[in-house]
Amino acid sequence: MQLRPVDRVENISPGDFKKKYYDPLVPVVIRDLAKHWPAYTKWNWDFFKALLGDELVGLYNNVKSDAYTPVNTADDYMKFGDYIDMIRRGPSEWRIFLFNLFEHAPSILQDFQWPESFSRSFVKKFPMLFTGGQGSVTHMHFDIDLSHIFHTHFMGKKRILLFPHEEQHKLYRKPWEVLSLVNFEKYYYNENKLDLERFPALRLAKGYELILNHGETLFMPAGYWHHMEYIDSGFAMSLRALQPGIRSKVNGAWNLFAMRPLDTIMKKTAPRWWYNYKREKSFADAKKELEMGG
Repeated sequence: MQLRPVDRVENISPGDFKKKYYDPLVPVVIRDLAKHWPAYTKWNWDFFKALLGDELVGLYNNVKSDAYTPVNTADDYMKFGDYIDMIRRGPSEWRIFLFNLFEHAPSILQDFQWPESFSRSFVKKFPMLFTGGQGSVTHMHFDIDLSHIFHTHFMGKKRILLFPHEEQHKLYRKPWEVLSLVNFEKYYYNENKLDLERFPALRLAKGYELILNHGETLFMPAGYWHHMEYIDSGFAMSLRALQPGIRSKVNGAWNLFAMRPLDTIMKKTAPRWWYNYKREKSFADAKKELEMGG
């Protein structure tokens, strides 16, 4: 892989943000966007346990999906307070995915501000919380609705890989899905972890690598592939903003209401054939990238 660091800025004007990052679809870490929010100092494990400790939440493990894995189906369930106790004790490969915390505790909407000077098309019904124990992994994927993401991390650190959407075939995208065939877990130990003999097109993939710290906000442009690993137990909030223009909205709607339902049907009716077809197509697309030289 050909990785470079993401730009980091203390503060940035809306005009510069639009010119340098928003319009050209380039990621950036904004270090002070959340520092004036009440959430910056208020949100911690004790706060959430007291507020929502009895809520039952779906948990997800580090196991990568296979031919039979349903989309976004929890691997287990636990009370939020018990989950917090578990991940505070030490490493834990369990995470919470797409938890609409604000639906259960609308009062905390007052603890942050929507960065509307940077984007005016936020989907305000769905600010989402993502929580993970030390060592938990969000496998390489892109967000199905193709929204821009303002991802603010709290508590500890998180390691992130990012790739523009057009790198999809070098990442061995599974057709009709938003996932990669490759397991990037612990990729940073050595290149052999990625099995480059099996996935040679990865050598051509051009992307970014960063560590996100408490209170920092990552602007992740629409369609960006991302892989995340929790260095410490922590949580993050994602604010979603629709892309301007009808084409992007149509593509996002297609993914949600046509591509995903068809994939779900095929997984139920012919899981092994469907998986093998997608796998072969993924390798064929990657081979074309290798022949073109990236």
